[in-house]
Formats: sequence, structure tokens, C-alpha cells
Amino acid sequence: MEQILKEMRKTMLRVSAAGKDGNLQSCFSSLEILWALYNGFLPLSKADISNKNRNRFVLSKGQSNLALMVVLAEKGLIEKSELYTFCQFGSRISMQADRTKFGSLIEASAGSLGHGFPISVGMAWANRMKGSRGRVFCLAGDGEMNEGTMWEAALFSSSEKLNNLTLIVDYNHSLEKMIHVGDMGEKLNAFGFDVIRVDGHDLNQLTDAYHARTQKPVAVLAETIRGWGSKTLMEDRSWFHRYPGNDELEILFKEVDEF
Repeated sequence: MEQILKEMRKTMLRVSAAGKDGNLQSCFSSLEILWALYNGFLPLSKADISNKNRNRFVLSKGQSNLALMVVLAEKGLIEKSELYTFCQFGSRISMQADRTKFGSLIEASAGSLGHGFPISVGMAWANRMKGSRGRVFCLAGDGEMNEGTMWEAALFSSSEKLNNLTLIVDYNHSLEKMIHVGDMGEKLNAFGFDVIRVDGHDLNQLTDAYHARTQKPVAVLAETIRGWGSKTLMEDRSWFHRYPGNDELEILFKEVDEF
């Protein structure tokens, strides 16, 4: 694992401890997916962010917002010191992405599962109608794929042949603990997507997949492991929604460093 990814994971641990909240397993799962996106595919300056032809990103998997904020801070789009206001009264940074506090830096707010992808489909359709060259990327959790809105949006996007749309699924198989959908790639292919399967913790594979453009919308199934980067977070399900105490931080830092 690259050192910068280890440092960002340790930052997430510190921020979660300070804010006394967090979905660390989900955030650790998504980090490489987000980092690859912000290294070549998304705007990194105020001028670019206001450009109508910019690529857009929607975090449908809103519980990974802390990972997104850490990536934005690492890219200089928000101050690193602001991270430590996470989940504090009056802070811009909460458990879920909130576009009302960030302007175009956050393209859509998150919350209820299955909403971000339909918004992304609308953006991709609008871009085409306006003649914009911008692409739309959306990160969804595999748990969202049991929401009907996801499949309605998939039908529409393939019907309209929205080849400026890329759906990325953080495929850590948490869905299978609730509803077994079988081969998700086959289903998305049947719904009219070109499907690319990658190791969701491999930056090179992710980057190659994000470059893909066909005549159809693209779905990137990013195979991940919840809590990737920490033995404890990967093995202990109680970390689904909890924050580390001060006595746990050094143990978790050591696990990340040695991973």
C-alpha cells in the first residue's frame, strides 16, 4: 500500500476519534476508489470546479463521506485542520456528504440509499442535452443495489445510451448478508451496461477502468474488503459504526503501518 494511503487512513482514525463518530470500515473500503478518481479524472481548482464541461462526481455511498473529505483535504480543496470539526455542531463535515455547505465541490447531498445514482443519471442526461463534454462518475455501495431506484436509473441510462456515465460499485459483498442478488455484473450487463471488474484496492486497475469509454454506460465493479488496511477493522464487525478510543488509536496506527 502506498504511504500516502496509509497516512490518509490514519487521518481518518484521528478524525473519527475526535468527532466521536464514523463508518470507518466503509471509508477504508472506498479510499483507493476515491483517490484514483481525484488523480486525473475530477477538477482540482476553483476554476475547474465552475467549468460547465467539468467531470462530476456523486457520492451515493454517503457513509464514505469522511474518506472523501480526507481526499479533498489531501488535494488542497479543503483545509486539513477543518477535518477535525467532523460531526461537531456547526461543522460543514458530517457523516453524509452535504452539497449545501460546499457548493460545486460536492455535487449532490447523500443520505437515503439509492438516491445518488439516479441524480448522476440526470446529470449525465443533462450534460448531453446541453452539449457538455463532462463525464459523470458515481460511487455506490453494493448494499444500495437492493434499492429499486438503482435499477430504475440503470434502465433509463442504458435506454438513453448515456456513455458519459460511469457507475462504480464498492463491491465488498455486504449486500449478500441481506439479499443475495447473484452475479451483479451479469445483471448490470443485462440492464445495458458495459461491466468492468477490478481489484478495488489497486490504483492502476481503477485508473484503467475509469478511462474506459464505450457506446454504453459503464459499471466498474470494484472488489473490496471492508476495513481494508487494518486487521482489526477487517475482522471485527462491531466497527461497522463506531469510533476508536484513545487507547485503541496506537494499535490501529500500527496495523495500518504494517499492512
